[in-house]
Amino acid sequence: MLRAHNPNVTVLSAGSSDDLAALSPDLLARSRLIAYVTPEIVSTDTLAALGYGAINFHPGPPDYPGWAPAHFALYERATEFGATVHVMVERVDAGPIIDVARFPIPPDISVLGLEGLAYGHLAQLFWRMAKSLATEAGAPPPLPIEWGRRKYSRRAYRAICDIPLDIAKDELDRRLKVFGGNHFGIGPTINLHGVEFRAVLPQAG
Repeated sequence: MLRAHNPNVTVLSAGSSDDLAALSPDLLARSRLIAYVTPEIVSTDTLAALGYGAINFHPGPPDYPGWAPAHFALYERATEFGATVHVMVERVDAGPIIDVARFPIPPDISVLGLEGLAYGHLAQLFWRMAKSLATEAGAPPPLPIEWGRRKYSRRAYRAICDIPLDIAKDELDRRLKVFGGNHFGIGPTINLHGVEFRAVLPQAG
């Protein structure tokens, strides 16, 4: 899609931070980084070396910066979700926001279903931004939208999966529904006398 708007653009795939680190300073000085739904943290040195900056496509709205936004949105019973495009800076999900898509969260949707909707909206954002990303030197102007104050993290995800023994049934059901899929290799666990028990949702039927 980028090459369709600018045949002179060269597109290189970098699947990891190591791949980025292997690129020469001369190449970075002639490049723009487009991070699309990636968990990789880009180093400050790499960001500074990019001649045309870095743009990140985040699978969540500005209200949910950081890790696993769909999980936390469903756990907190949010009514709206979305996708965000922003300029990358040293701090994760903190740079100027340049485009946003929002949509209502359907009732009883699963984590994977909500992520799928977010990815679909991200694809639409990329589609409409592709021309400017491929042909314009500067980033699109920022929108007057601020990131949410709370940054969601892997640590917060692990903490919510640590089930206390005195948890109320409705809260246990809520955590199992959202976090019981063993996503990222992390699932709800109970520790009893030094033994760890993993809680799983009962199989249908």
